Amino acid sequence: MPDEGSGYRIAKVQGKEVPWDPEQLRKIQEHPCFSEKACHGFGRCHIPVAPKCNIQCNYCIRDFDCVNESRPGVTTKILSPTEAVEMVRKVMEKYNYIKVVGIAGPGDPLANEETFETLRLLHEEFPNVIKCISTNGLLLPEKIDLLQKYDVGNITVTLNAINPDIGAKIYQFIDYNGKRYTGREAAALLLEKQLKGIEEAVKRKMIVKINTVYIPGINDEHIPEIAKKVGEMGVYTYNVIPVIPQYKFADIVPPTPAQKRAMQDSCAPYVRQMRHCQRCRADAIGKLGHDVQSCMYVSE
Repeated sequence: MPDEGSGYRIAKVQGKEVPWDPEQLRKIQEHPCFSEKACHGFGRCHIPVAPKCNIQCNYCIRDFDCVNESRPGVTTKILSPTEAVEMVRKVMEKYNYIKVVGIAGPGDPLANEETFETLRLLHEEFPNVIKCISTNGLLLPEKIDLLQKYDVGNITVTLNAINPDIGAKIYQFIDYNGKRYTGREAAALLLEKQLKGIEEAVKRKMIVKINTVYIPGINDEHIPEIAKKVGEMGVYTYNVIPVIPQYKFADIVPPTPAQKRAMQDSCAPYVRQMRHCQRCRADAIGKLGHDVQSCMYVSE
């Protein structure tokens, strides 16, 4: 897989290599998560409009009144769609390097109708801003047309296993169509939806990033297989994230930086690696690693 300096202009769609068009290239070159070069010059604004989640991961604790932690799943407060758009107005006026508006929680964006109202409003008022979402992928196949309608061009899917037996160790339960699933059945259902959603996103030439939480003793030996699979599907970039030891995985020792680099190196032959992730909050504003404020303080 070529690095950003040479091969990033080529997309892989349904097994064929095709060039990105200029607008899609912009959504790579100005998005700090999809381009390591972009993270030094451009920023993002996460709007926390999605409180509910439809799965429970064994490493996840969401927090809606959090000011002291910097990790996914936390925010200072939840915004309504109109509050979120007002916040984006202020952010765009104050920080001209912000090029991306993302919805990354603190729950799953696709499990919250507020996400789609927010995207509708953003599409009307800010048609040129890069719009992205981060999802567990359970509802991605059925929501993909709405995401395309509102010009969401960058999608991150958290995919922690492509073997349901391993997935069953990671997910406590999954809620889908009014029914709760557990164990291997839950993991198999989630995987089916994730792979279908990724396939549909790539088919639409959306720019897809995969996040995989690196959980020693659970999925570590399996991660290169995930990278190989998503690379073959046409995913643009792959992000290995060390587990944060909390909730049911509180006793797991996270991988060291050296172990993370070794894992990325093992995955690099299959898919481009994101090596500059900062594990952002759901209300982060600014450049990666240099947040200027959260949604609580925009009006001040």
